[in-house]
Amino acid sequence: MIRVSKSMLEKHQVAIYFTAVFAGLLVATVADRSSAALETWINPALAALLYVTFLQVPMTSLRQALTHGRFLSALLIVNFVAVPLVVLGLIQFLPDNPALQFAVLLVLLTPCIDYVVVFTHLGRGDAKLILAATPVLLIAQMLLLPIYLGLFLGADAAGLVQARPFLNAFFWLIAVPLVLAWLTQYWAARRELGKQVEGAMGWLPVPLMALVLLIVFAAVAPQIGAASTDVAWTVPIYVAFAIAMPLVAYAVGKLLGLDVGAGRALAFSAGTRNSLVVLPLAFAVPGGGALIPAVVVTQTLVELVSELVYVRWIPRLVKTATERETL
Repeated sequence: MIRVSKSMLEKHQVAIYFTAVFAGLLVATVADRSSAALETWINPALAALLYVTFLQVPMTSLRQALTHGRFLSALLIVNFVAVPLVVLGLIQFLPDNPALQFAVLLVLLTPCIDYVVVFTHLGRGDAKLILAATPVLLIAQMLLLPIYLGLFLGADAAGLVQARPFLNAFFWLIAVPLVLAWLTQYWAARRELGKQVEGAMGWLPVPLMALVLLIVFAAVAPQIGAASTDVAWTVPIYVAFAIAMPLVAYAVGKLLGLDVGAGRALAFSAGTRNSLVVLPLAFAVPGGGALIPAVVVTQTLVELVSELVYVRWIPRLVKTATERETL
């Protein structure tokens, strides 16, 4: 009989995640219409995942993270200077289709504020830095996204951006799980039962991440079929972005002298986009039809696979001095 342990789950997490992905695709093929109902479970599953992830980050360390000015500077430079320049270059390879270009810009210009914390933690980056920076990232993208869309596509495109999806995501995926995690840590510091609960929650990040992957793939895979021809153009764009941005972040982090944990966190932020947050906005775009949501969904699928690669690749890309010496 095989005994499952926390270390065993973490050791085999990539295999577990790929199994969840294939299970999600299988559900999508057999569930057909009912798979659309799974969309309502994406945010609750993400919120639960982020809650158990936040529990792994001591809340007392967040104040120190907020004073890490060098990291915040690097984060803003990478996400709001380097990313727009790279994306502007990449969309030149898309067909002259404003809706298609709008969808790609919508998702690639918005840095992730939710499960990037999870993958940064799994990839041995400084998750508390990303966690502390989420309000900054949210506010900056809300202010700058209409400006970039206006510059790249015109004023009509900029007017389609709404604040409500961003605010809802921040409240339910960041604020509520963060407060619950803080309350759990407070309880654990004062009561034995709270300590036991906190310890039990430490088992859940890997299973919950697998659940999120299963739900996302099961829910969103059918969206792609209706616009498969246009969607196909975006896949190489997303792959190129996923490869390029951690390398750009590595260069910026090295230039600004970030430590290893901060450098890894920066690389994860650079490559991880706000696809699940902007998906409701994509569905709400007037006249967008199936195309805009399908393009955003496709980025989600590419990114989730990329994140599984990042968990292994980014720690090798951004190494400690000791790790470099062993090569």
